[in-house]
Formats: sequence, structure tokens, C-alpha cells
Amino acid sequence: MRSAPTILHLDMDAFFASVEQASKPSLRGKAVVVGGLGPRGVVATASYEARVFGVHSAMPMAQARRLAPNAAYLVPRFALYRSISDQVMRLLRALSPLVEPLSLDEAFVDLEAGGTAWDERSARLAGAKLRADIRAGTALTGSVGLAASKMLAKIASEQAKPDGLVLIEPGTERALLAPLSVRTLPGVGPATGDHLRRAGIHTVEEIAEAGEDELVRLLGKAHGHALFAMALARDERPVVAERETKSVSVEDTYDVDIHDRVRVGTEVRRLADRCVRRLRAAGLSGRTIVLKVRRYDFSTLTRSETLRGPTDDPAVVREAAARLLDSVDTTGGVRLLGVGVSGLADYTQEDLFAQAAGAVADESPQEETDAAPAPEPEAPAERRWPAGHDVRHAGHGHGWVQGSGLGRVTVRFETPGSQPGRVKTFRVDDPALEPADPLPLVPRAPGEDEEESATAGGAKRPRNG
Repeated sequence: MRSAPTILHLDMDAFFASVEQASKPSLRGKAVVVGGLGPRGVVATASYEARVFGVHSAMPMAQARRLAPNAAYLVPRFALYRSISDQVMRLLRALSPLVEPLSLDEAFVDLEAGGTAWDERSARLAGAKLRADIRAGTALTGSVGLAASKMLAKIASEQAKPDGLVLIEPGTERALLAPLSVRTLPGVGPATGDHLRRAGIHTVEEIAEAGEDELVRLLGKAHGHALFAMALARDERPVVAERETKSVSVEDTYDVDIHDRVRVGTEVRRLADRCVRRLRAAGLSGRTIVLKVRRYDFSTLTRSETLRGPTDDPAVVREAAARLLDSVDTTGGVRLLGVGVSGLADYTQEDLFAQAAGAVADESPQEETDAAPAPEPEAPAERRWPAGHDVRHAGHGHGWVQGSGLGRVTVRFETPGSQPGRVKTFRVDDPALEPADPLPLVPRAPGEDEEESATAGGAKRPRNG
């Protein structure tokens, strides 16, 4: 493990909810919950104001509404989140060539590899400047952890939340870890945590005291050795700039269980096509087709089939998924379906077309089946207005949807730089009201992104001579 705290972990604070608050002045300082708003939706992110009521990520949305009935509940705007994430990642890559993104709002950075930091003082300066640059460029806050290893940097960023910076000085790691819960360590989830608790092990210090042999007996060889090393603050994992994609998948959760077997088959074909579109967008193909089915009783089944070679052909993936579905009993209803492809490669094997027997014949019925259930004539009269999404009115300008129903849509007209705006209600088919693209959280001059990227590196280590 290195001798200077030059590994940085950035975690944006309540990212999705903070973006919504930054773009909607009327929601600043208010409880905001972002996620699926249907009967089976789950919370993606809750603002810190909502967390006071006990709302947290992955909670069923119905439970969140009971805990915080007066919060603003919004549908995610992933395209906007991705664009802001790209801004943040550009700032990180200006610090170092070794940036390891973990998600849209979280990443490790090896500051030493970029010459940005080489000791405690330079690391702290780089972390402080990064936080200031993020706030100036996005109007958002991020928490920064600095340490000599990835594990400790992540622990430090957790301690820094929200909107802070924590640096763990080399030599103090064992003392810092000792009183912390075993759940603090990477890889210790609820099941492992309960297993350790039953053995009388509650803190990291007690893991170290238990000894490596006892941990191997309790958890198995690989997990026991790894956990003992982490308890001693040993973590030699490098920051890896490129993470290899292991699989591509899509899934849908349905508000109402699907009982009709024909409908289940139609949904699987649609998911297969969406999965292939993602494969092709990434320039990949794959050999193993995976089907995931969650039934009415929450039991989850996974089935897979490995082809002779990699493919990105939708007919091949559709037929393989259909064969897998044939082996699954969907009696009683299905609440979730997913299709994935693994065993990825950057080429295809053309003779796999032979595996899609009857694929051409399948395509026409699929189109007919897709079209049949949709009440097309009603669509224009009942446009969908997702809560939180952007709109523009010909007379009132830019705003966002507060809610819709019973043929009406309520819009609050405000922008990121305005005061809280007024609320007006319209018919859902009002021709003056149209969906709109999100506005930038911070107005930018032309070329400003490039300038920021070139100057965001912070202090550079002085050269000898």
C-alpha cells in the first residue's frame, strides 16, 4: 500500500435528487424522491431532506409515500443525469489518466498517476479544488475521500457526506477502522454481517482479533483471507481506468402481474430486441443468452443458453430467449422479465443465422402482436406527462410537470436560474404545451467545457532541475 493519501474517491451527494433540486428552484431545501412512481416502483435516490423521514434508496415507493407524504415524487431524467456525470468525469480525467467510474455519480482517481498529488498537502488541495470545480460547473456538491487505498478512500468519502472532504493520514488506518461496524468493509453485506454477528464479531477490530484461521472457518477460504486483510487496512487494488463489460441486459418490472402466456412471450421478444440494440450500440456481441423471470411470489428464476459463437442478431437472441421461456412455468403470473447477453466479444459469427430457425417467420407475428394490444386511437388524446420532466408552453415558457391525471397536467414554470415559479394547469392535449429538453444547471459560454477540462488539474508536482 502506498505511503501517501493519493487515491481519491468521489461520491456525488444524493445525485439524482440534487440534480432535480438544482434545476427546480421551488424544490430546494424540500424533500425530493426520484424513482419509479408506479405501484411497484422503487426509490432510486432521496434528497437529504427526505432521508430525515426514513426514505432511502431501493425502498418500495409505496412505503416512501407513507413515510414522506408531502415530498415531491419525480420520474428520473437519465439523459440529464448522464450529461452531468460526463461533466464531472471530465474534471476527474483532468486530474489523472487513471479514473475508475463505479456509476454515474461515483469514481476512484489515482492522483499520483496524474502528477496531481504526491503527499498529504497536495492531495488535500486537489480534493478541495475538485469540489469547488464541481460546484462551479454543475451547481452540485460531491463528497471526497482521500487515502492510501481504494477501500479507505471510499470509507473516507462516506464519512465526508454530505458536501465534505475527509483525508485518512497514512499510519492511522487501523485506529480509524477498529471501532467501525463490520458492514463498513467492502463485500460484507447483510448475510455476511449476520453470520459474523452470530459469531460475536461486530466491529472491524473484532475481525482482526478473531484471526485469519477463524475467518476462513466461518466464511470460506477466499472471503476469509480477504476480510482479514481488509481489517488490517491492507488493500492493494489498483485504480483501473477501463472496466471490461461482462454482460449487457435489460429488464422490466410490471405494475400488474402478467398472466397471459402470449403476452409474456411478446414482452420477452421486446426485451431481446432492446438488449440487442444496447449490444450494437456498444459494438459488442455475445455467446450466452440469459432469461430472468420473477414470478408472482417473488421467486426468481434464471435460465441461460450458450450459442456456438457470439452474435448480435436480434432474431438469434429472440429465438434463444423464447426457447428459455419454454422451460419456465409462469402459472400464477410474472412481475418482472429480463433478457441479457454475456460471454461478450467485439465480433460476430455470421453462421449463427442458422440457429434462428424460423426467425423471419417470427418477425411478422411479432409486429402484429405488438400492435394489437395498444389502443392507438386513444394515444393522441391522452399524452403522457411524467412528473418532473421538462415542458415548454408557447405562452409561459419553460417549466416542469408537477403531476397529471383526469385529463389535466399541472406545470410549474421556472428555470434553474429563476425564482420559484407559478403553477398552472392545462388539458393534457393542449397544443401549446410540448415536451422540452432540460436546461443546463449552470449557463455556459461557448468553449467553456474545453477550457475547464484543460485547467481543472490542480497543482502539479514541481519538476527536478
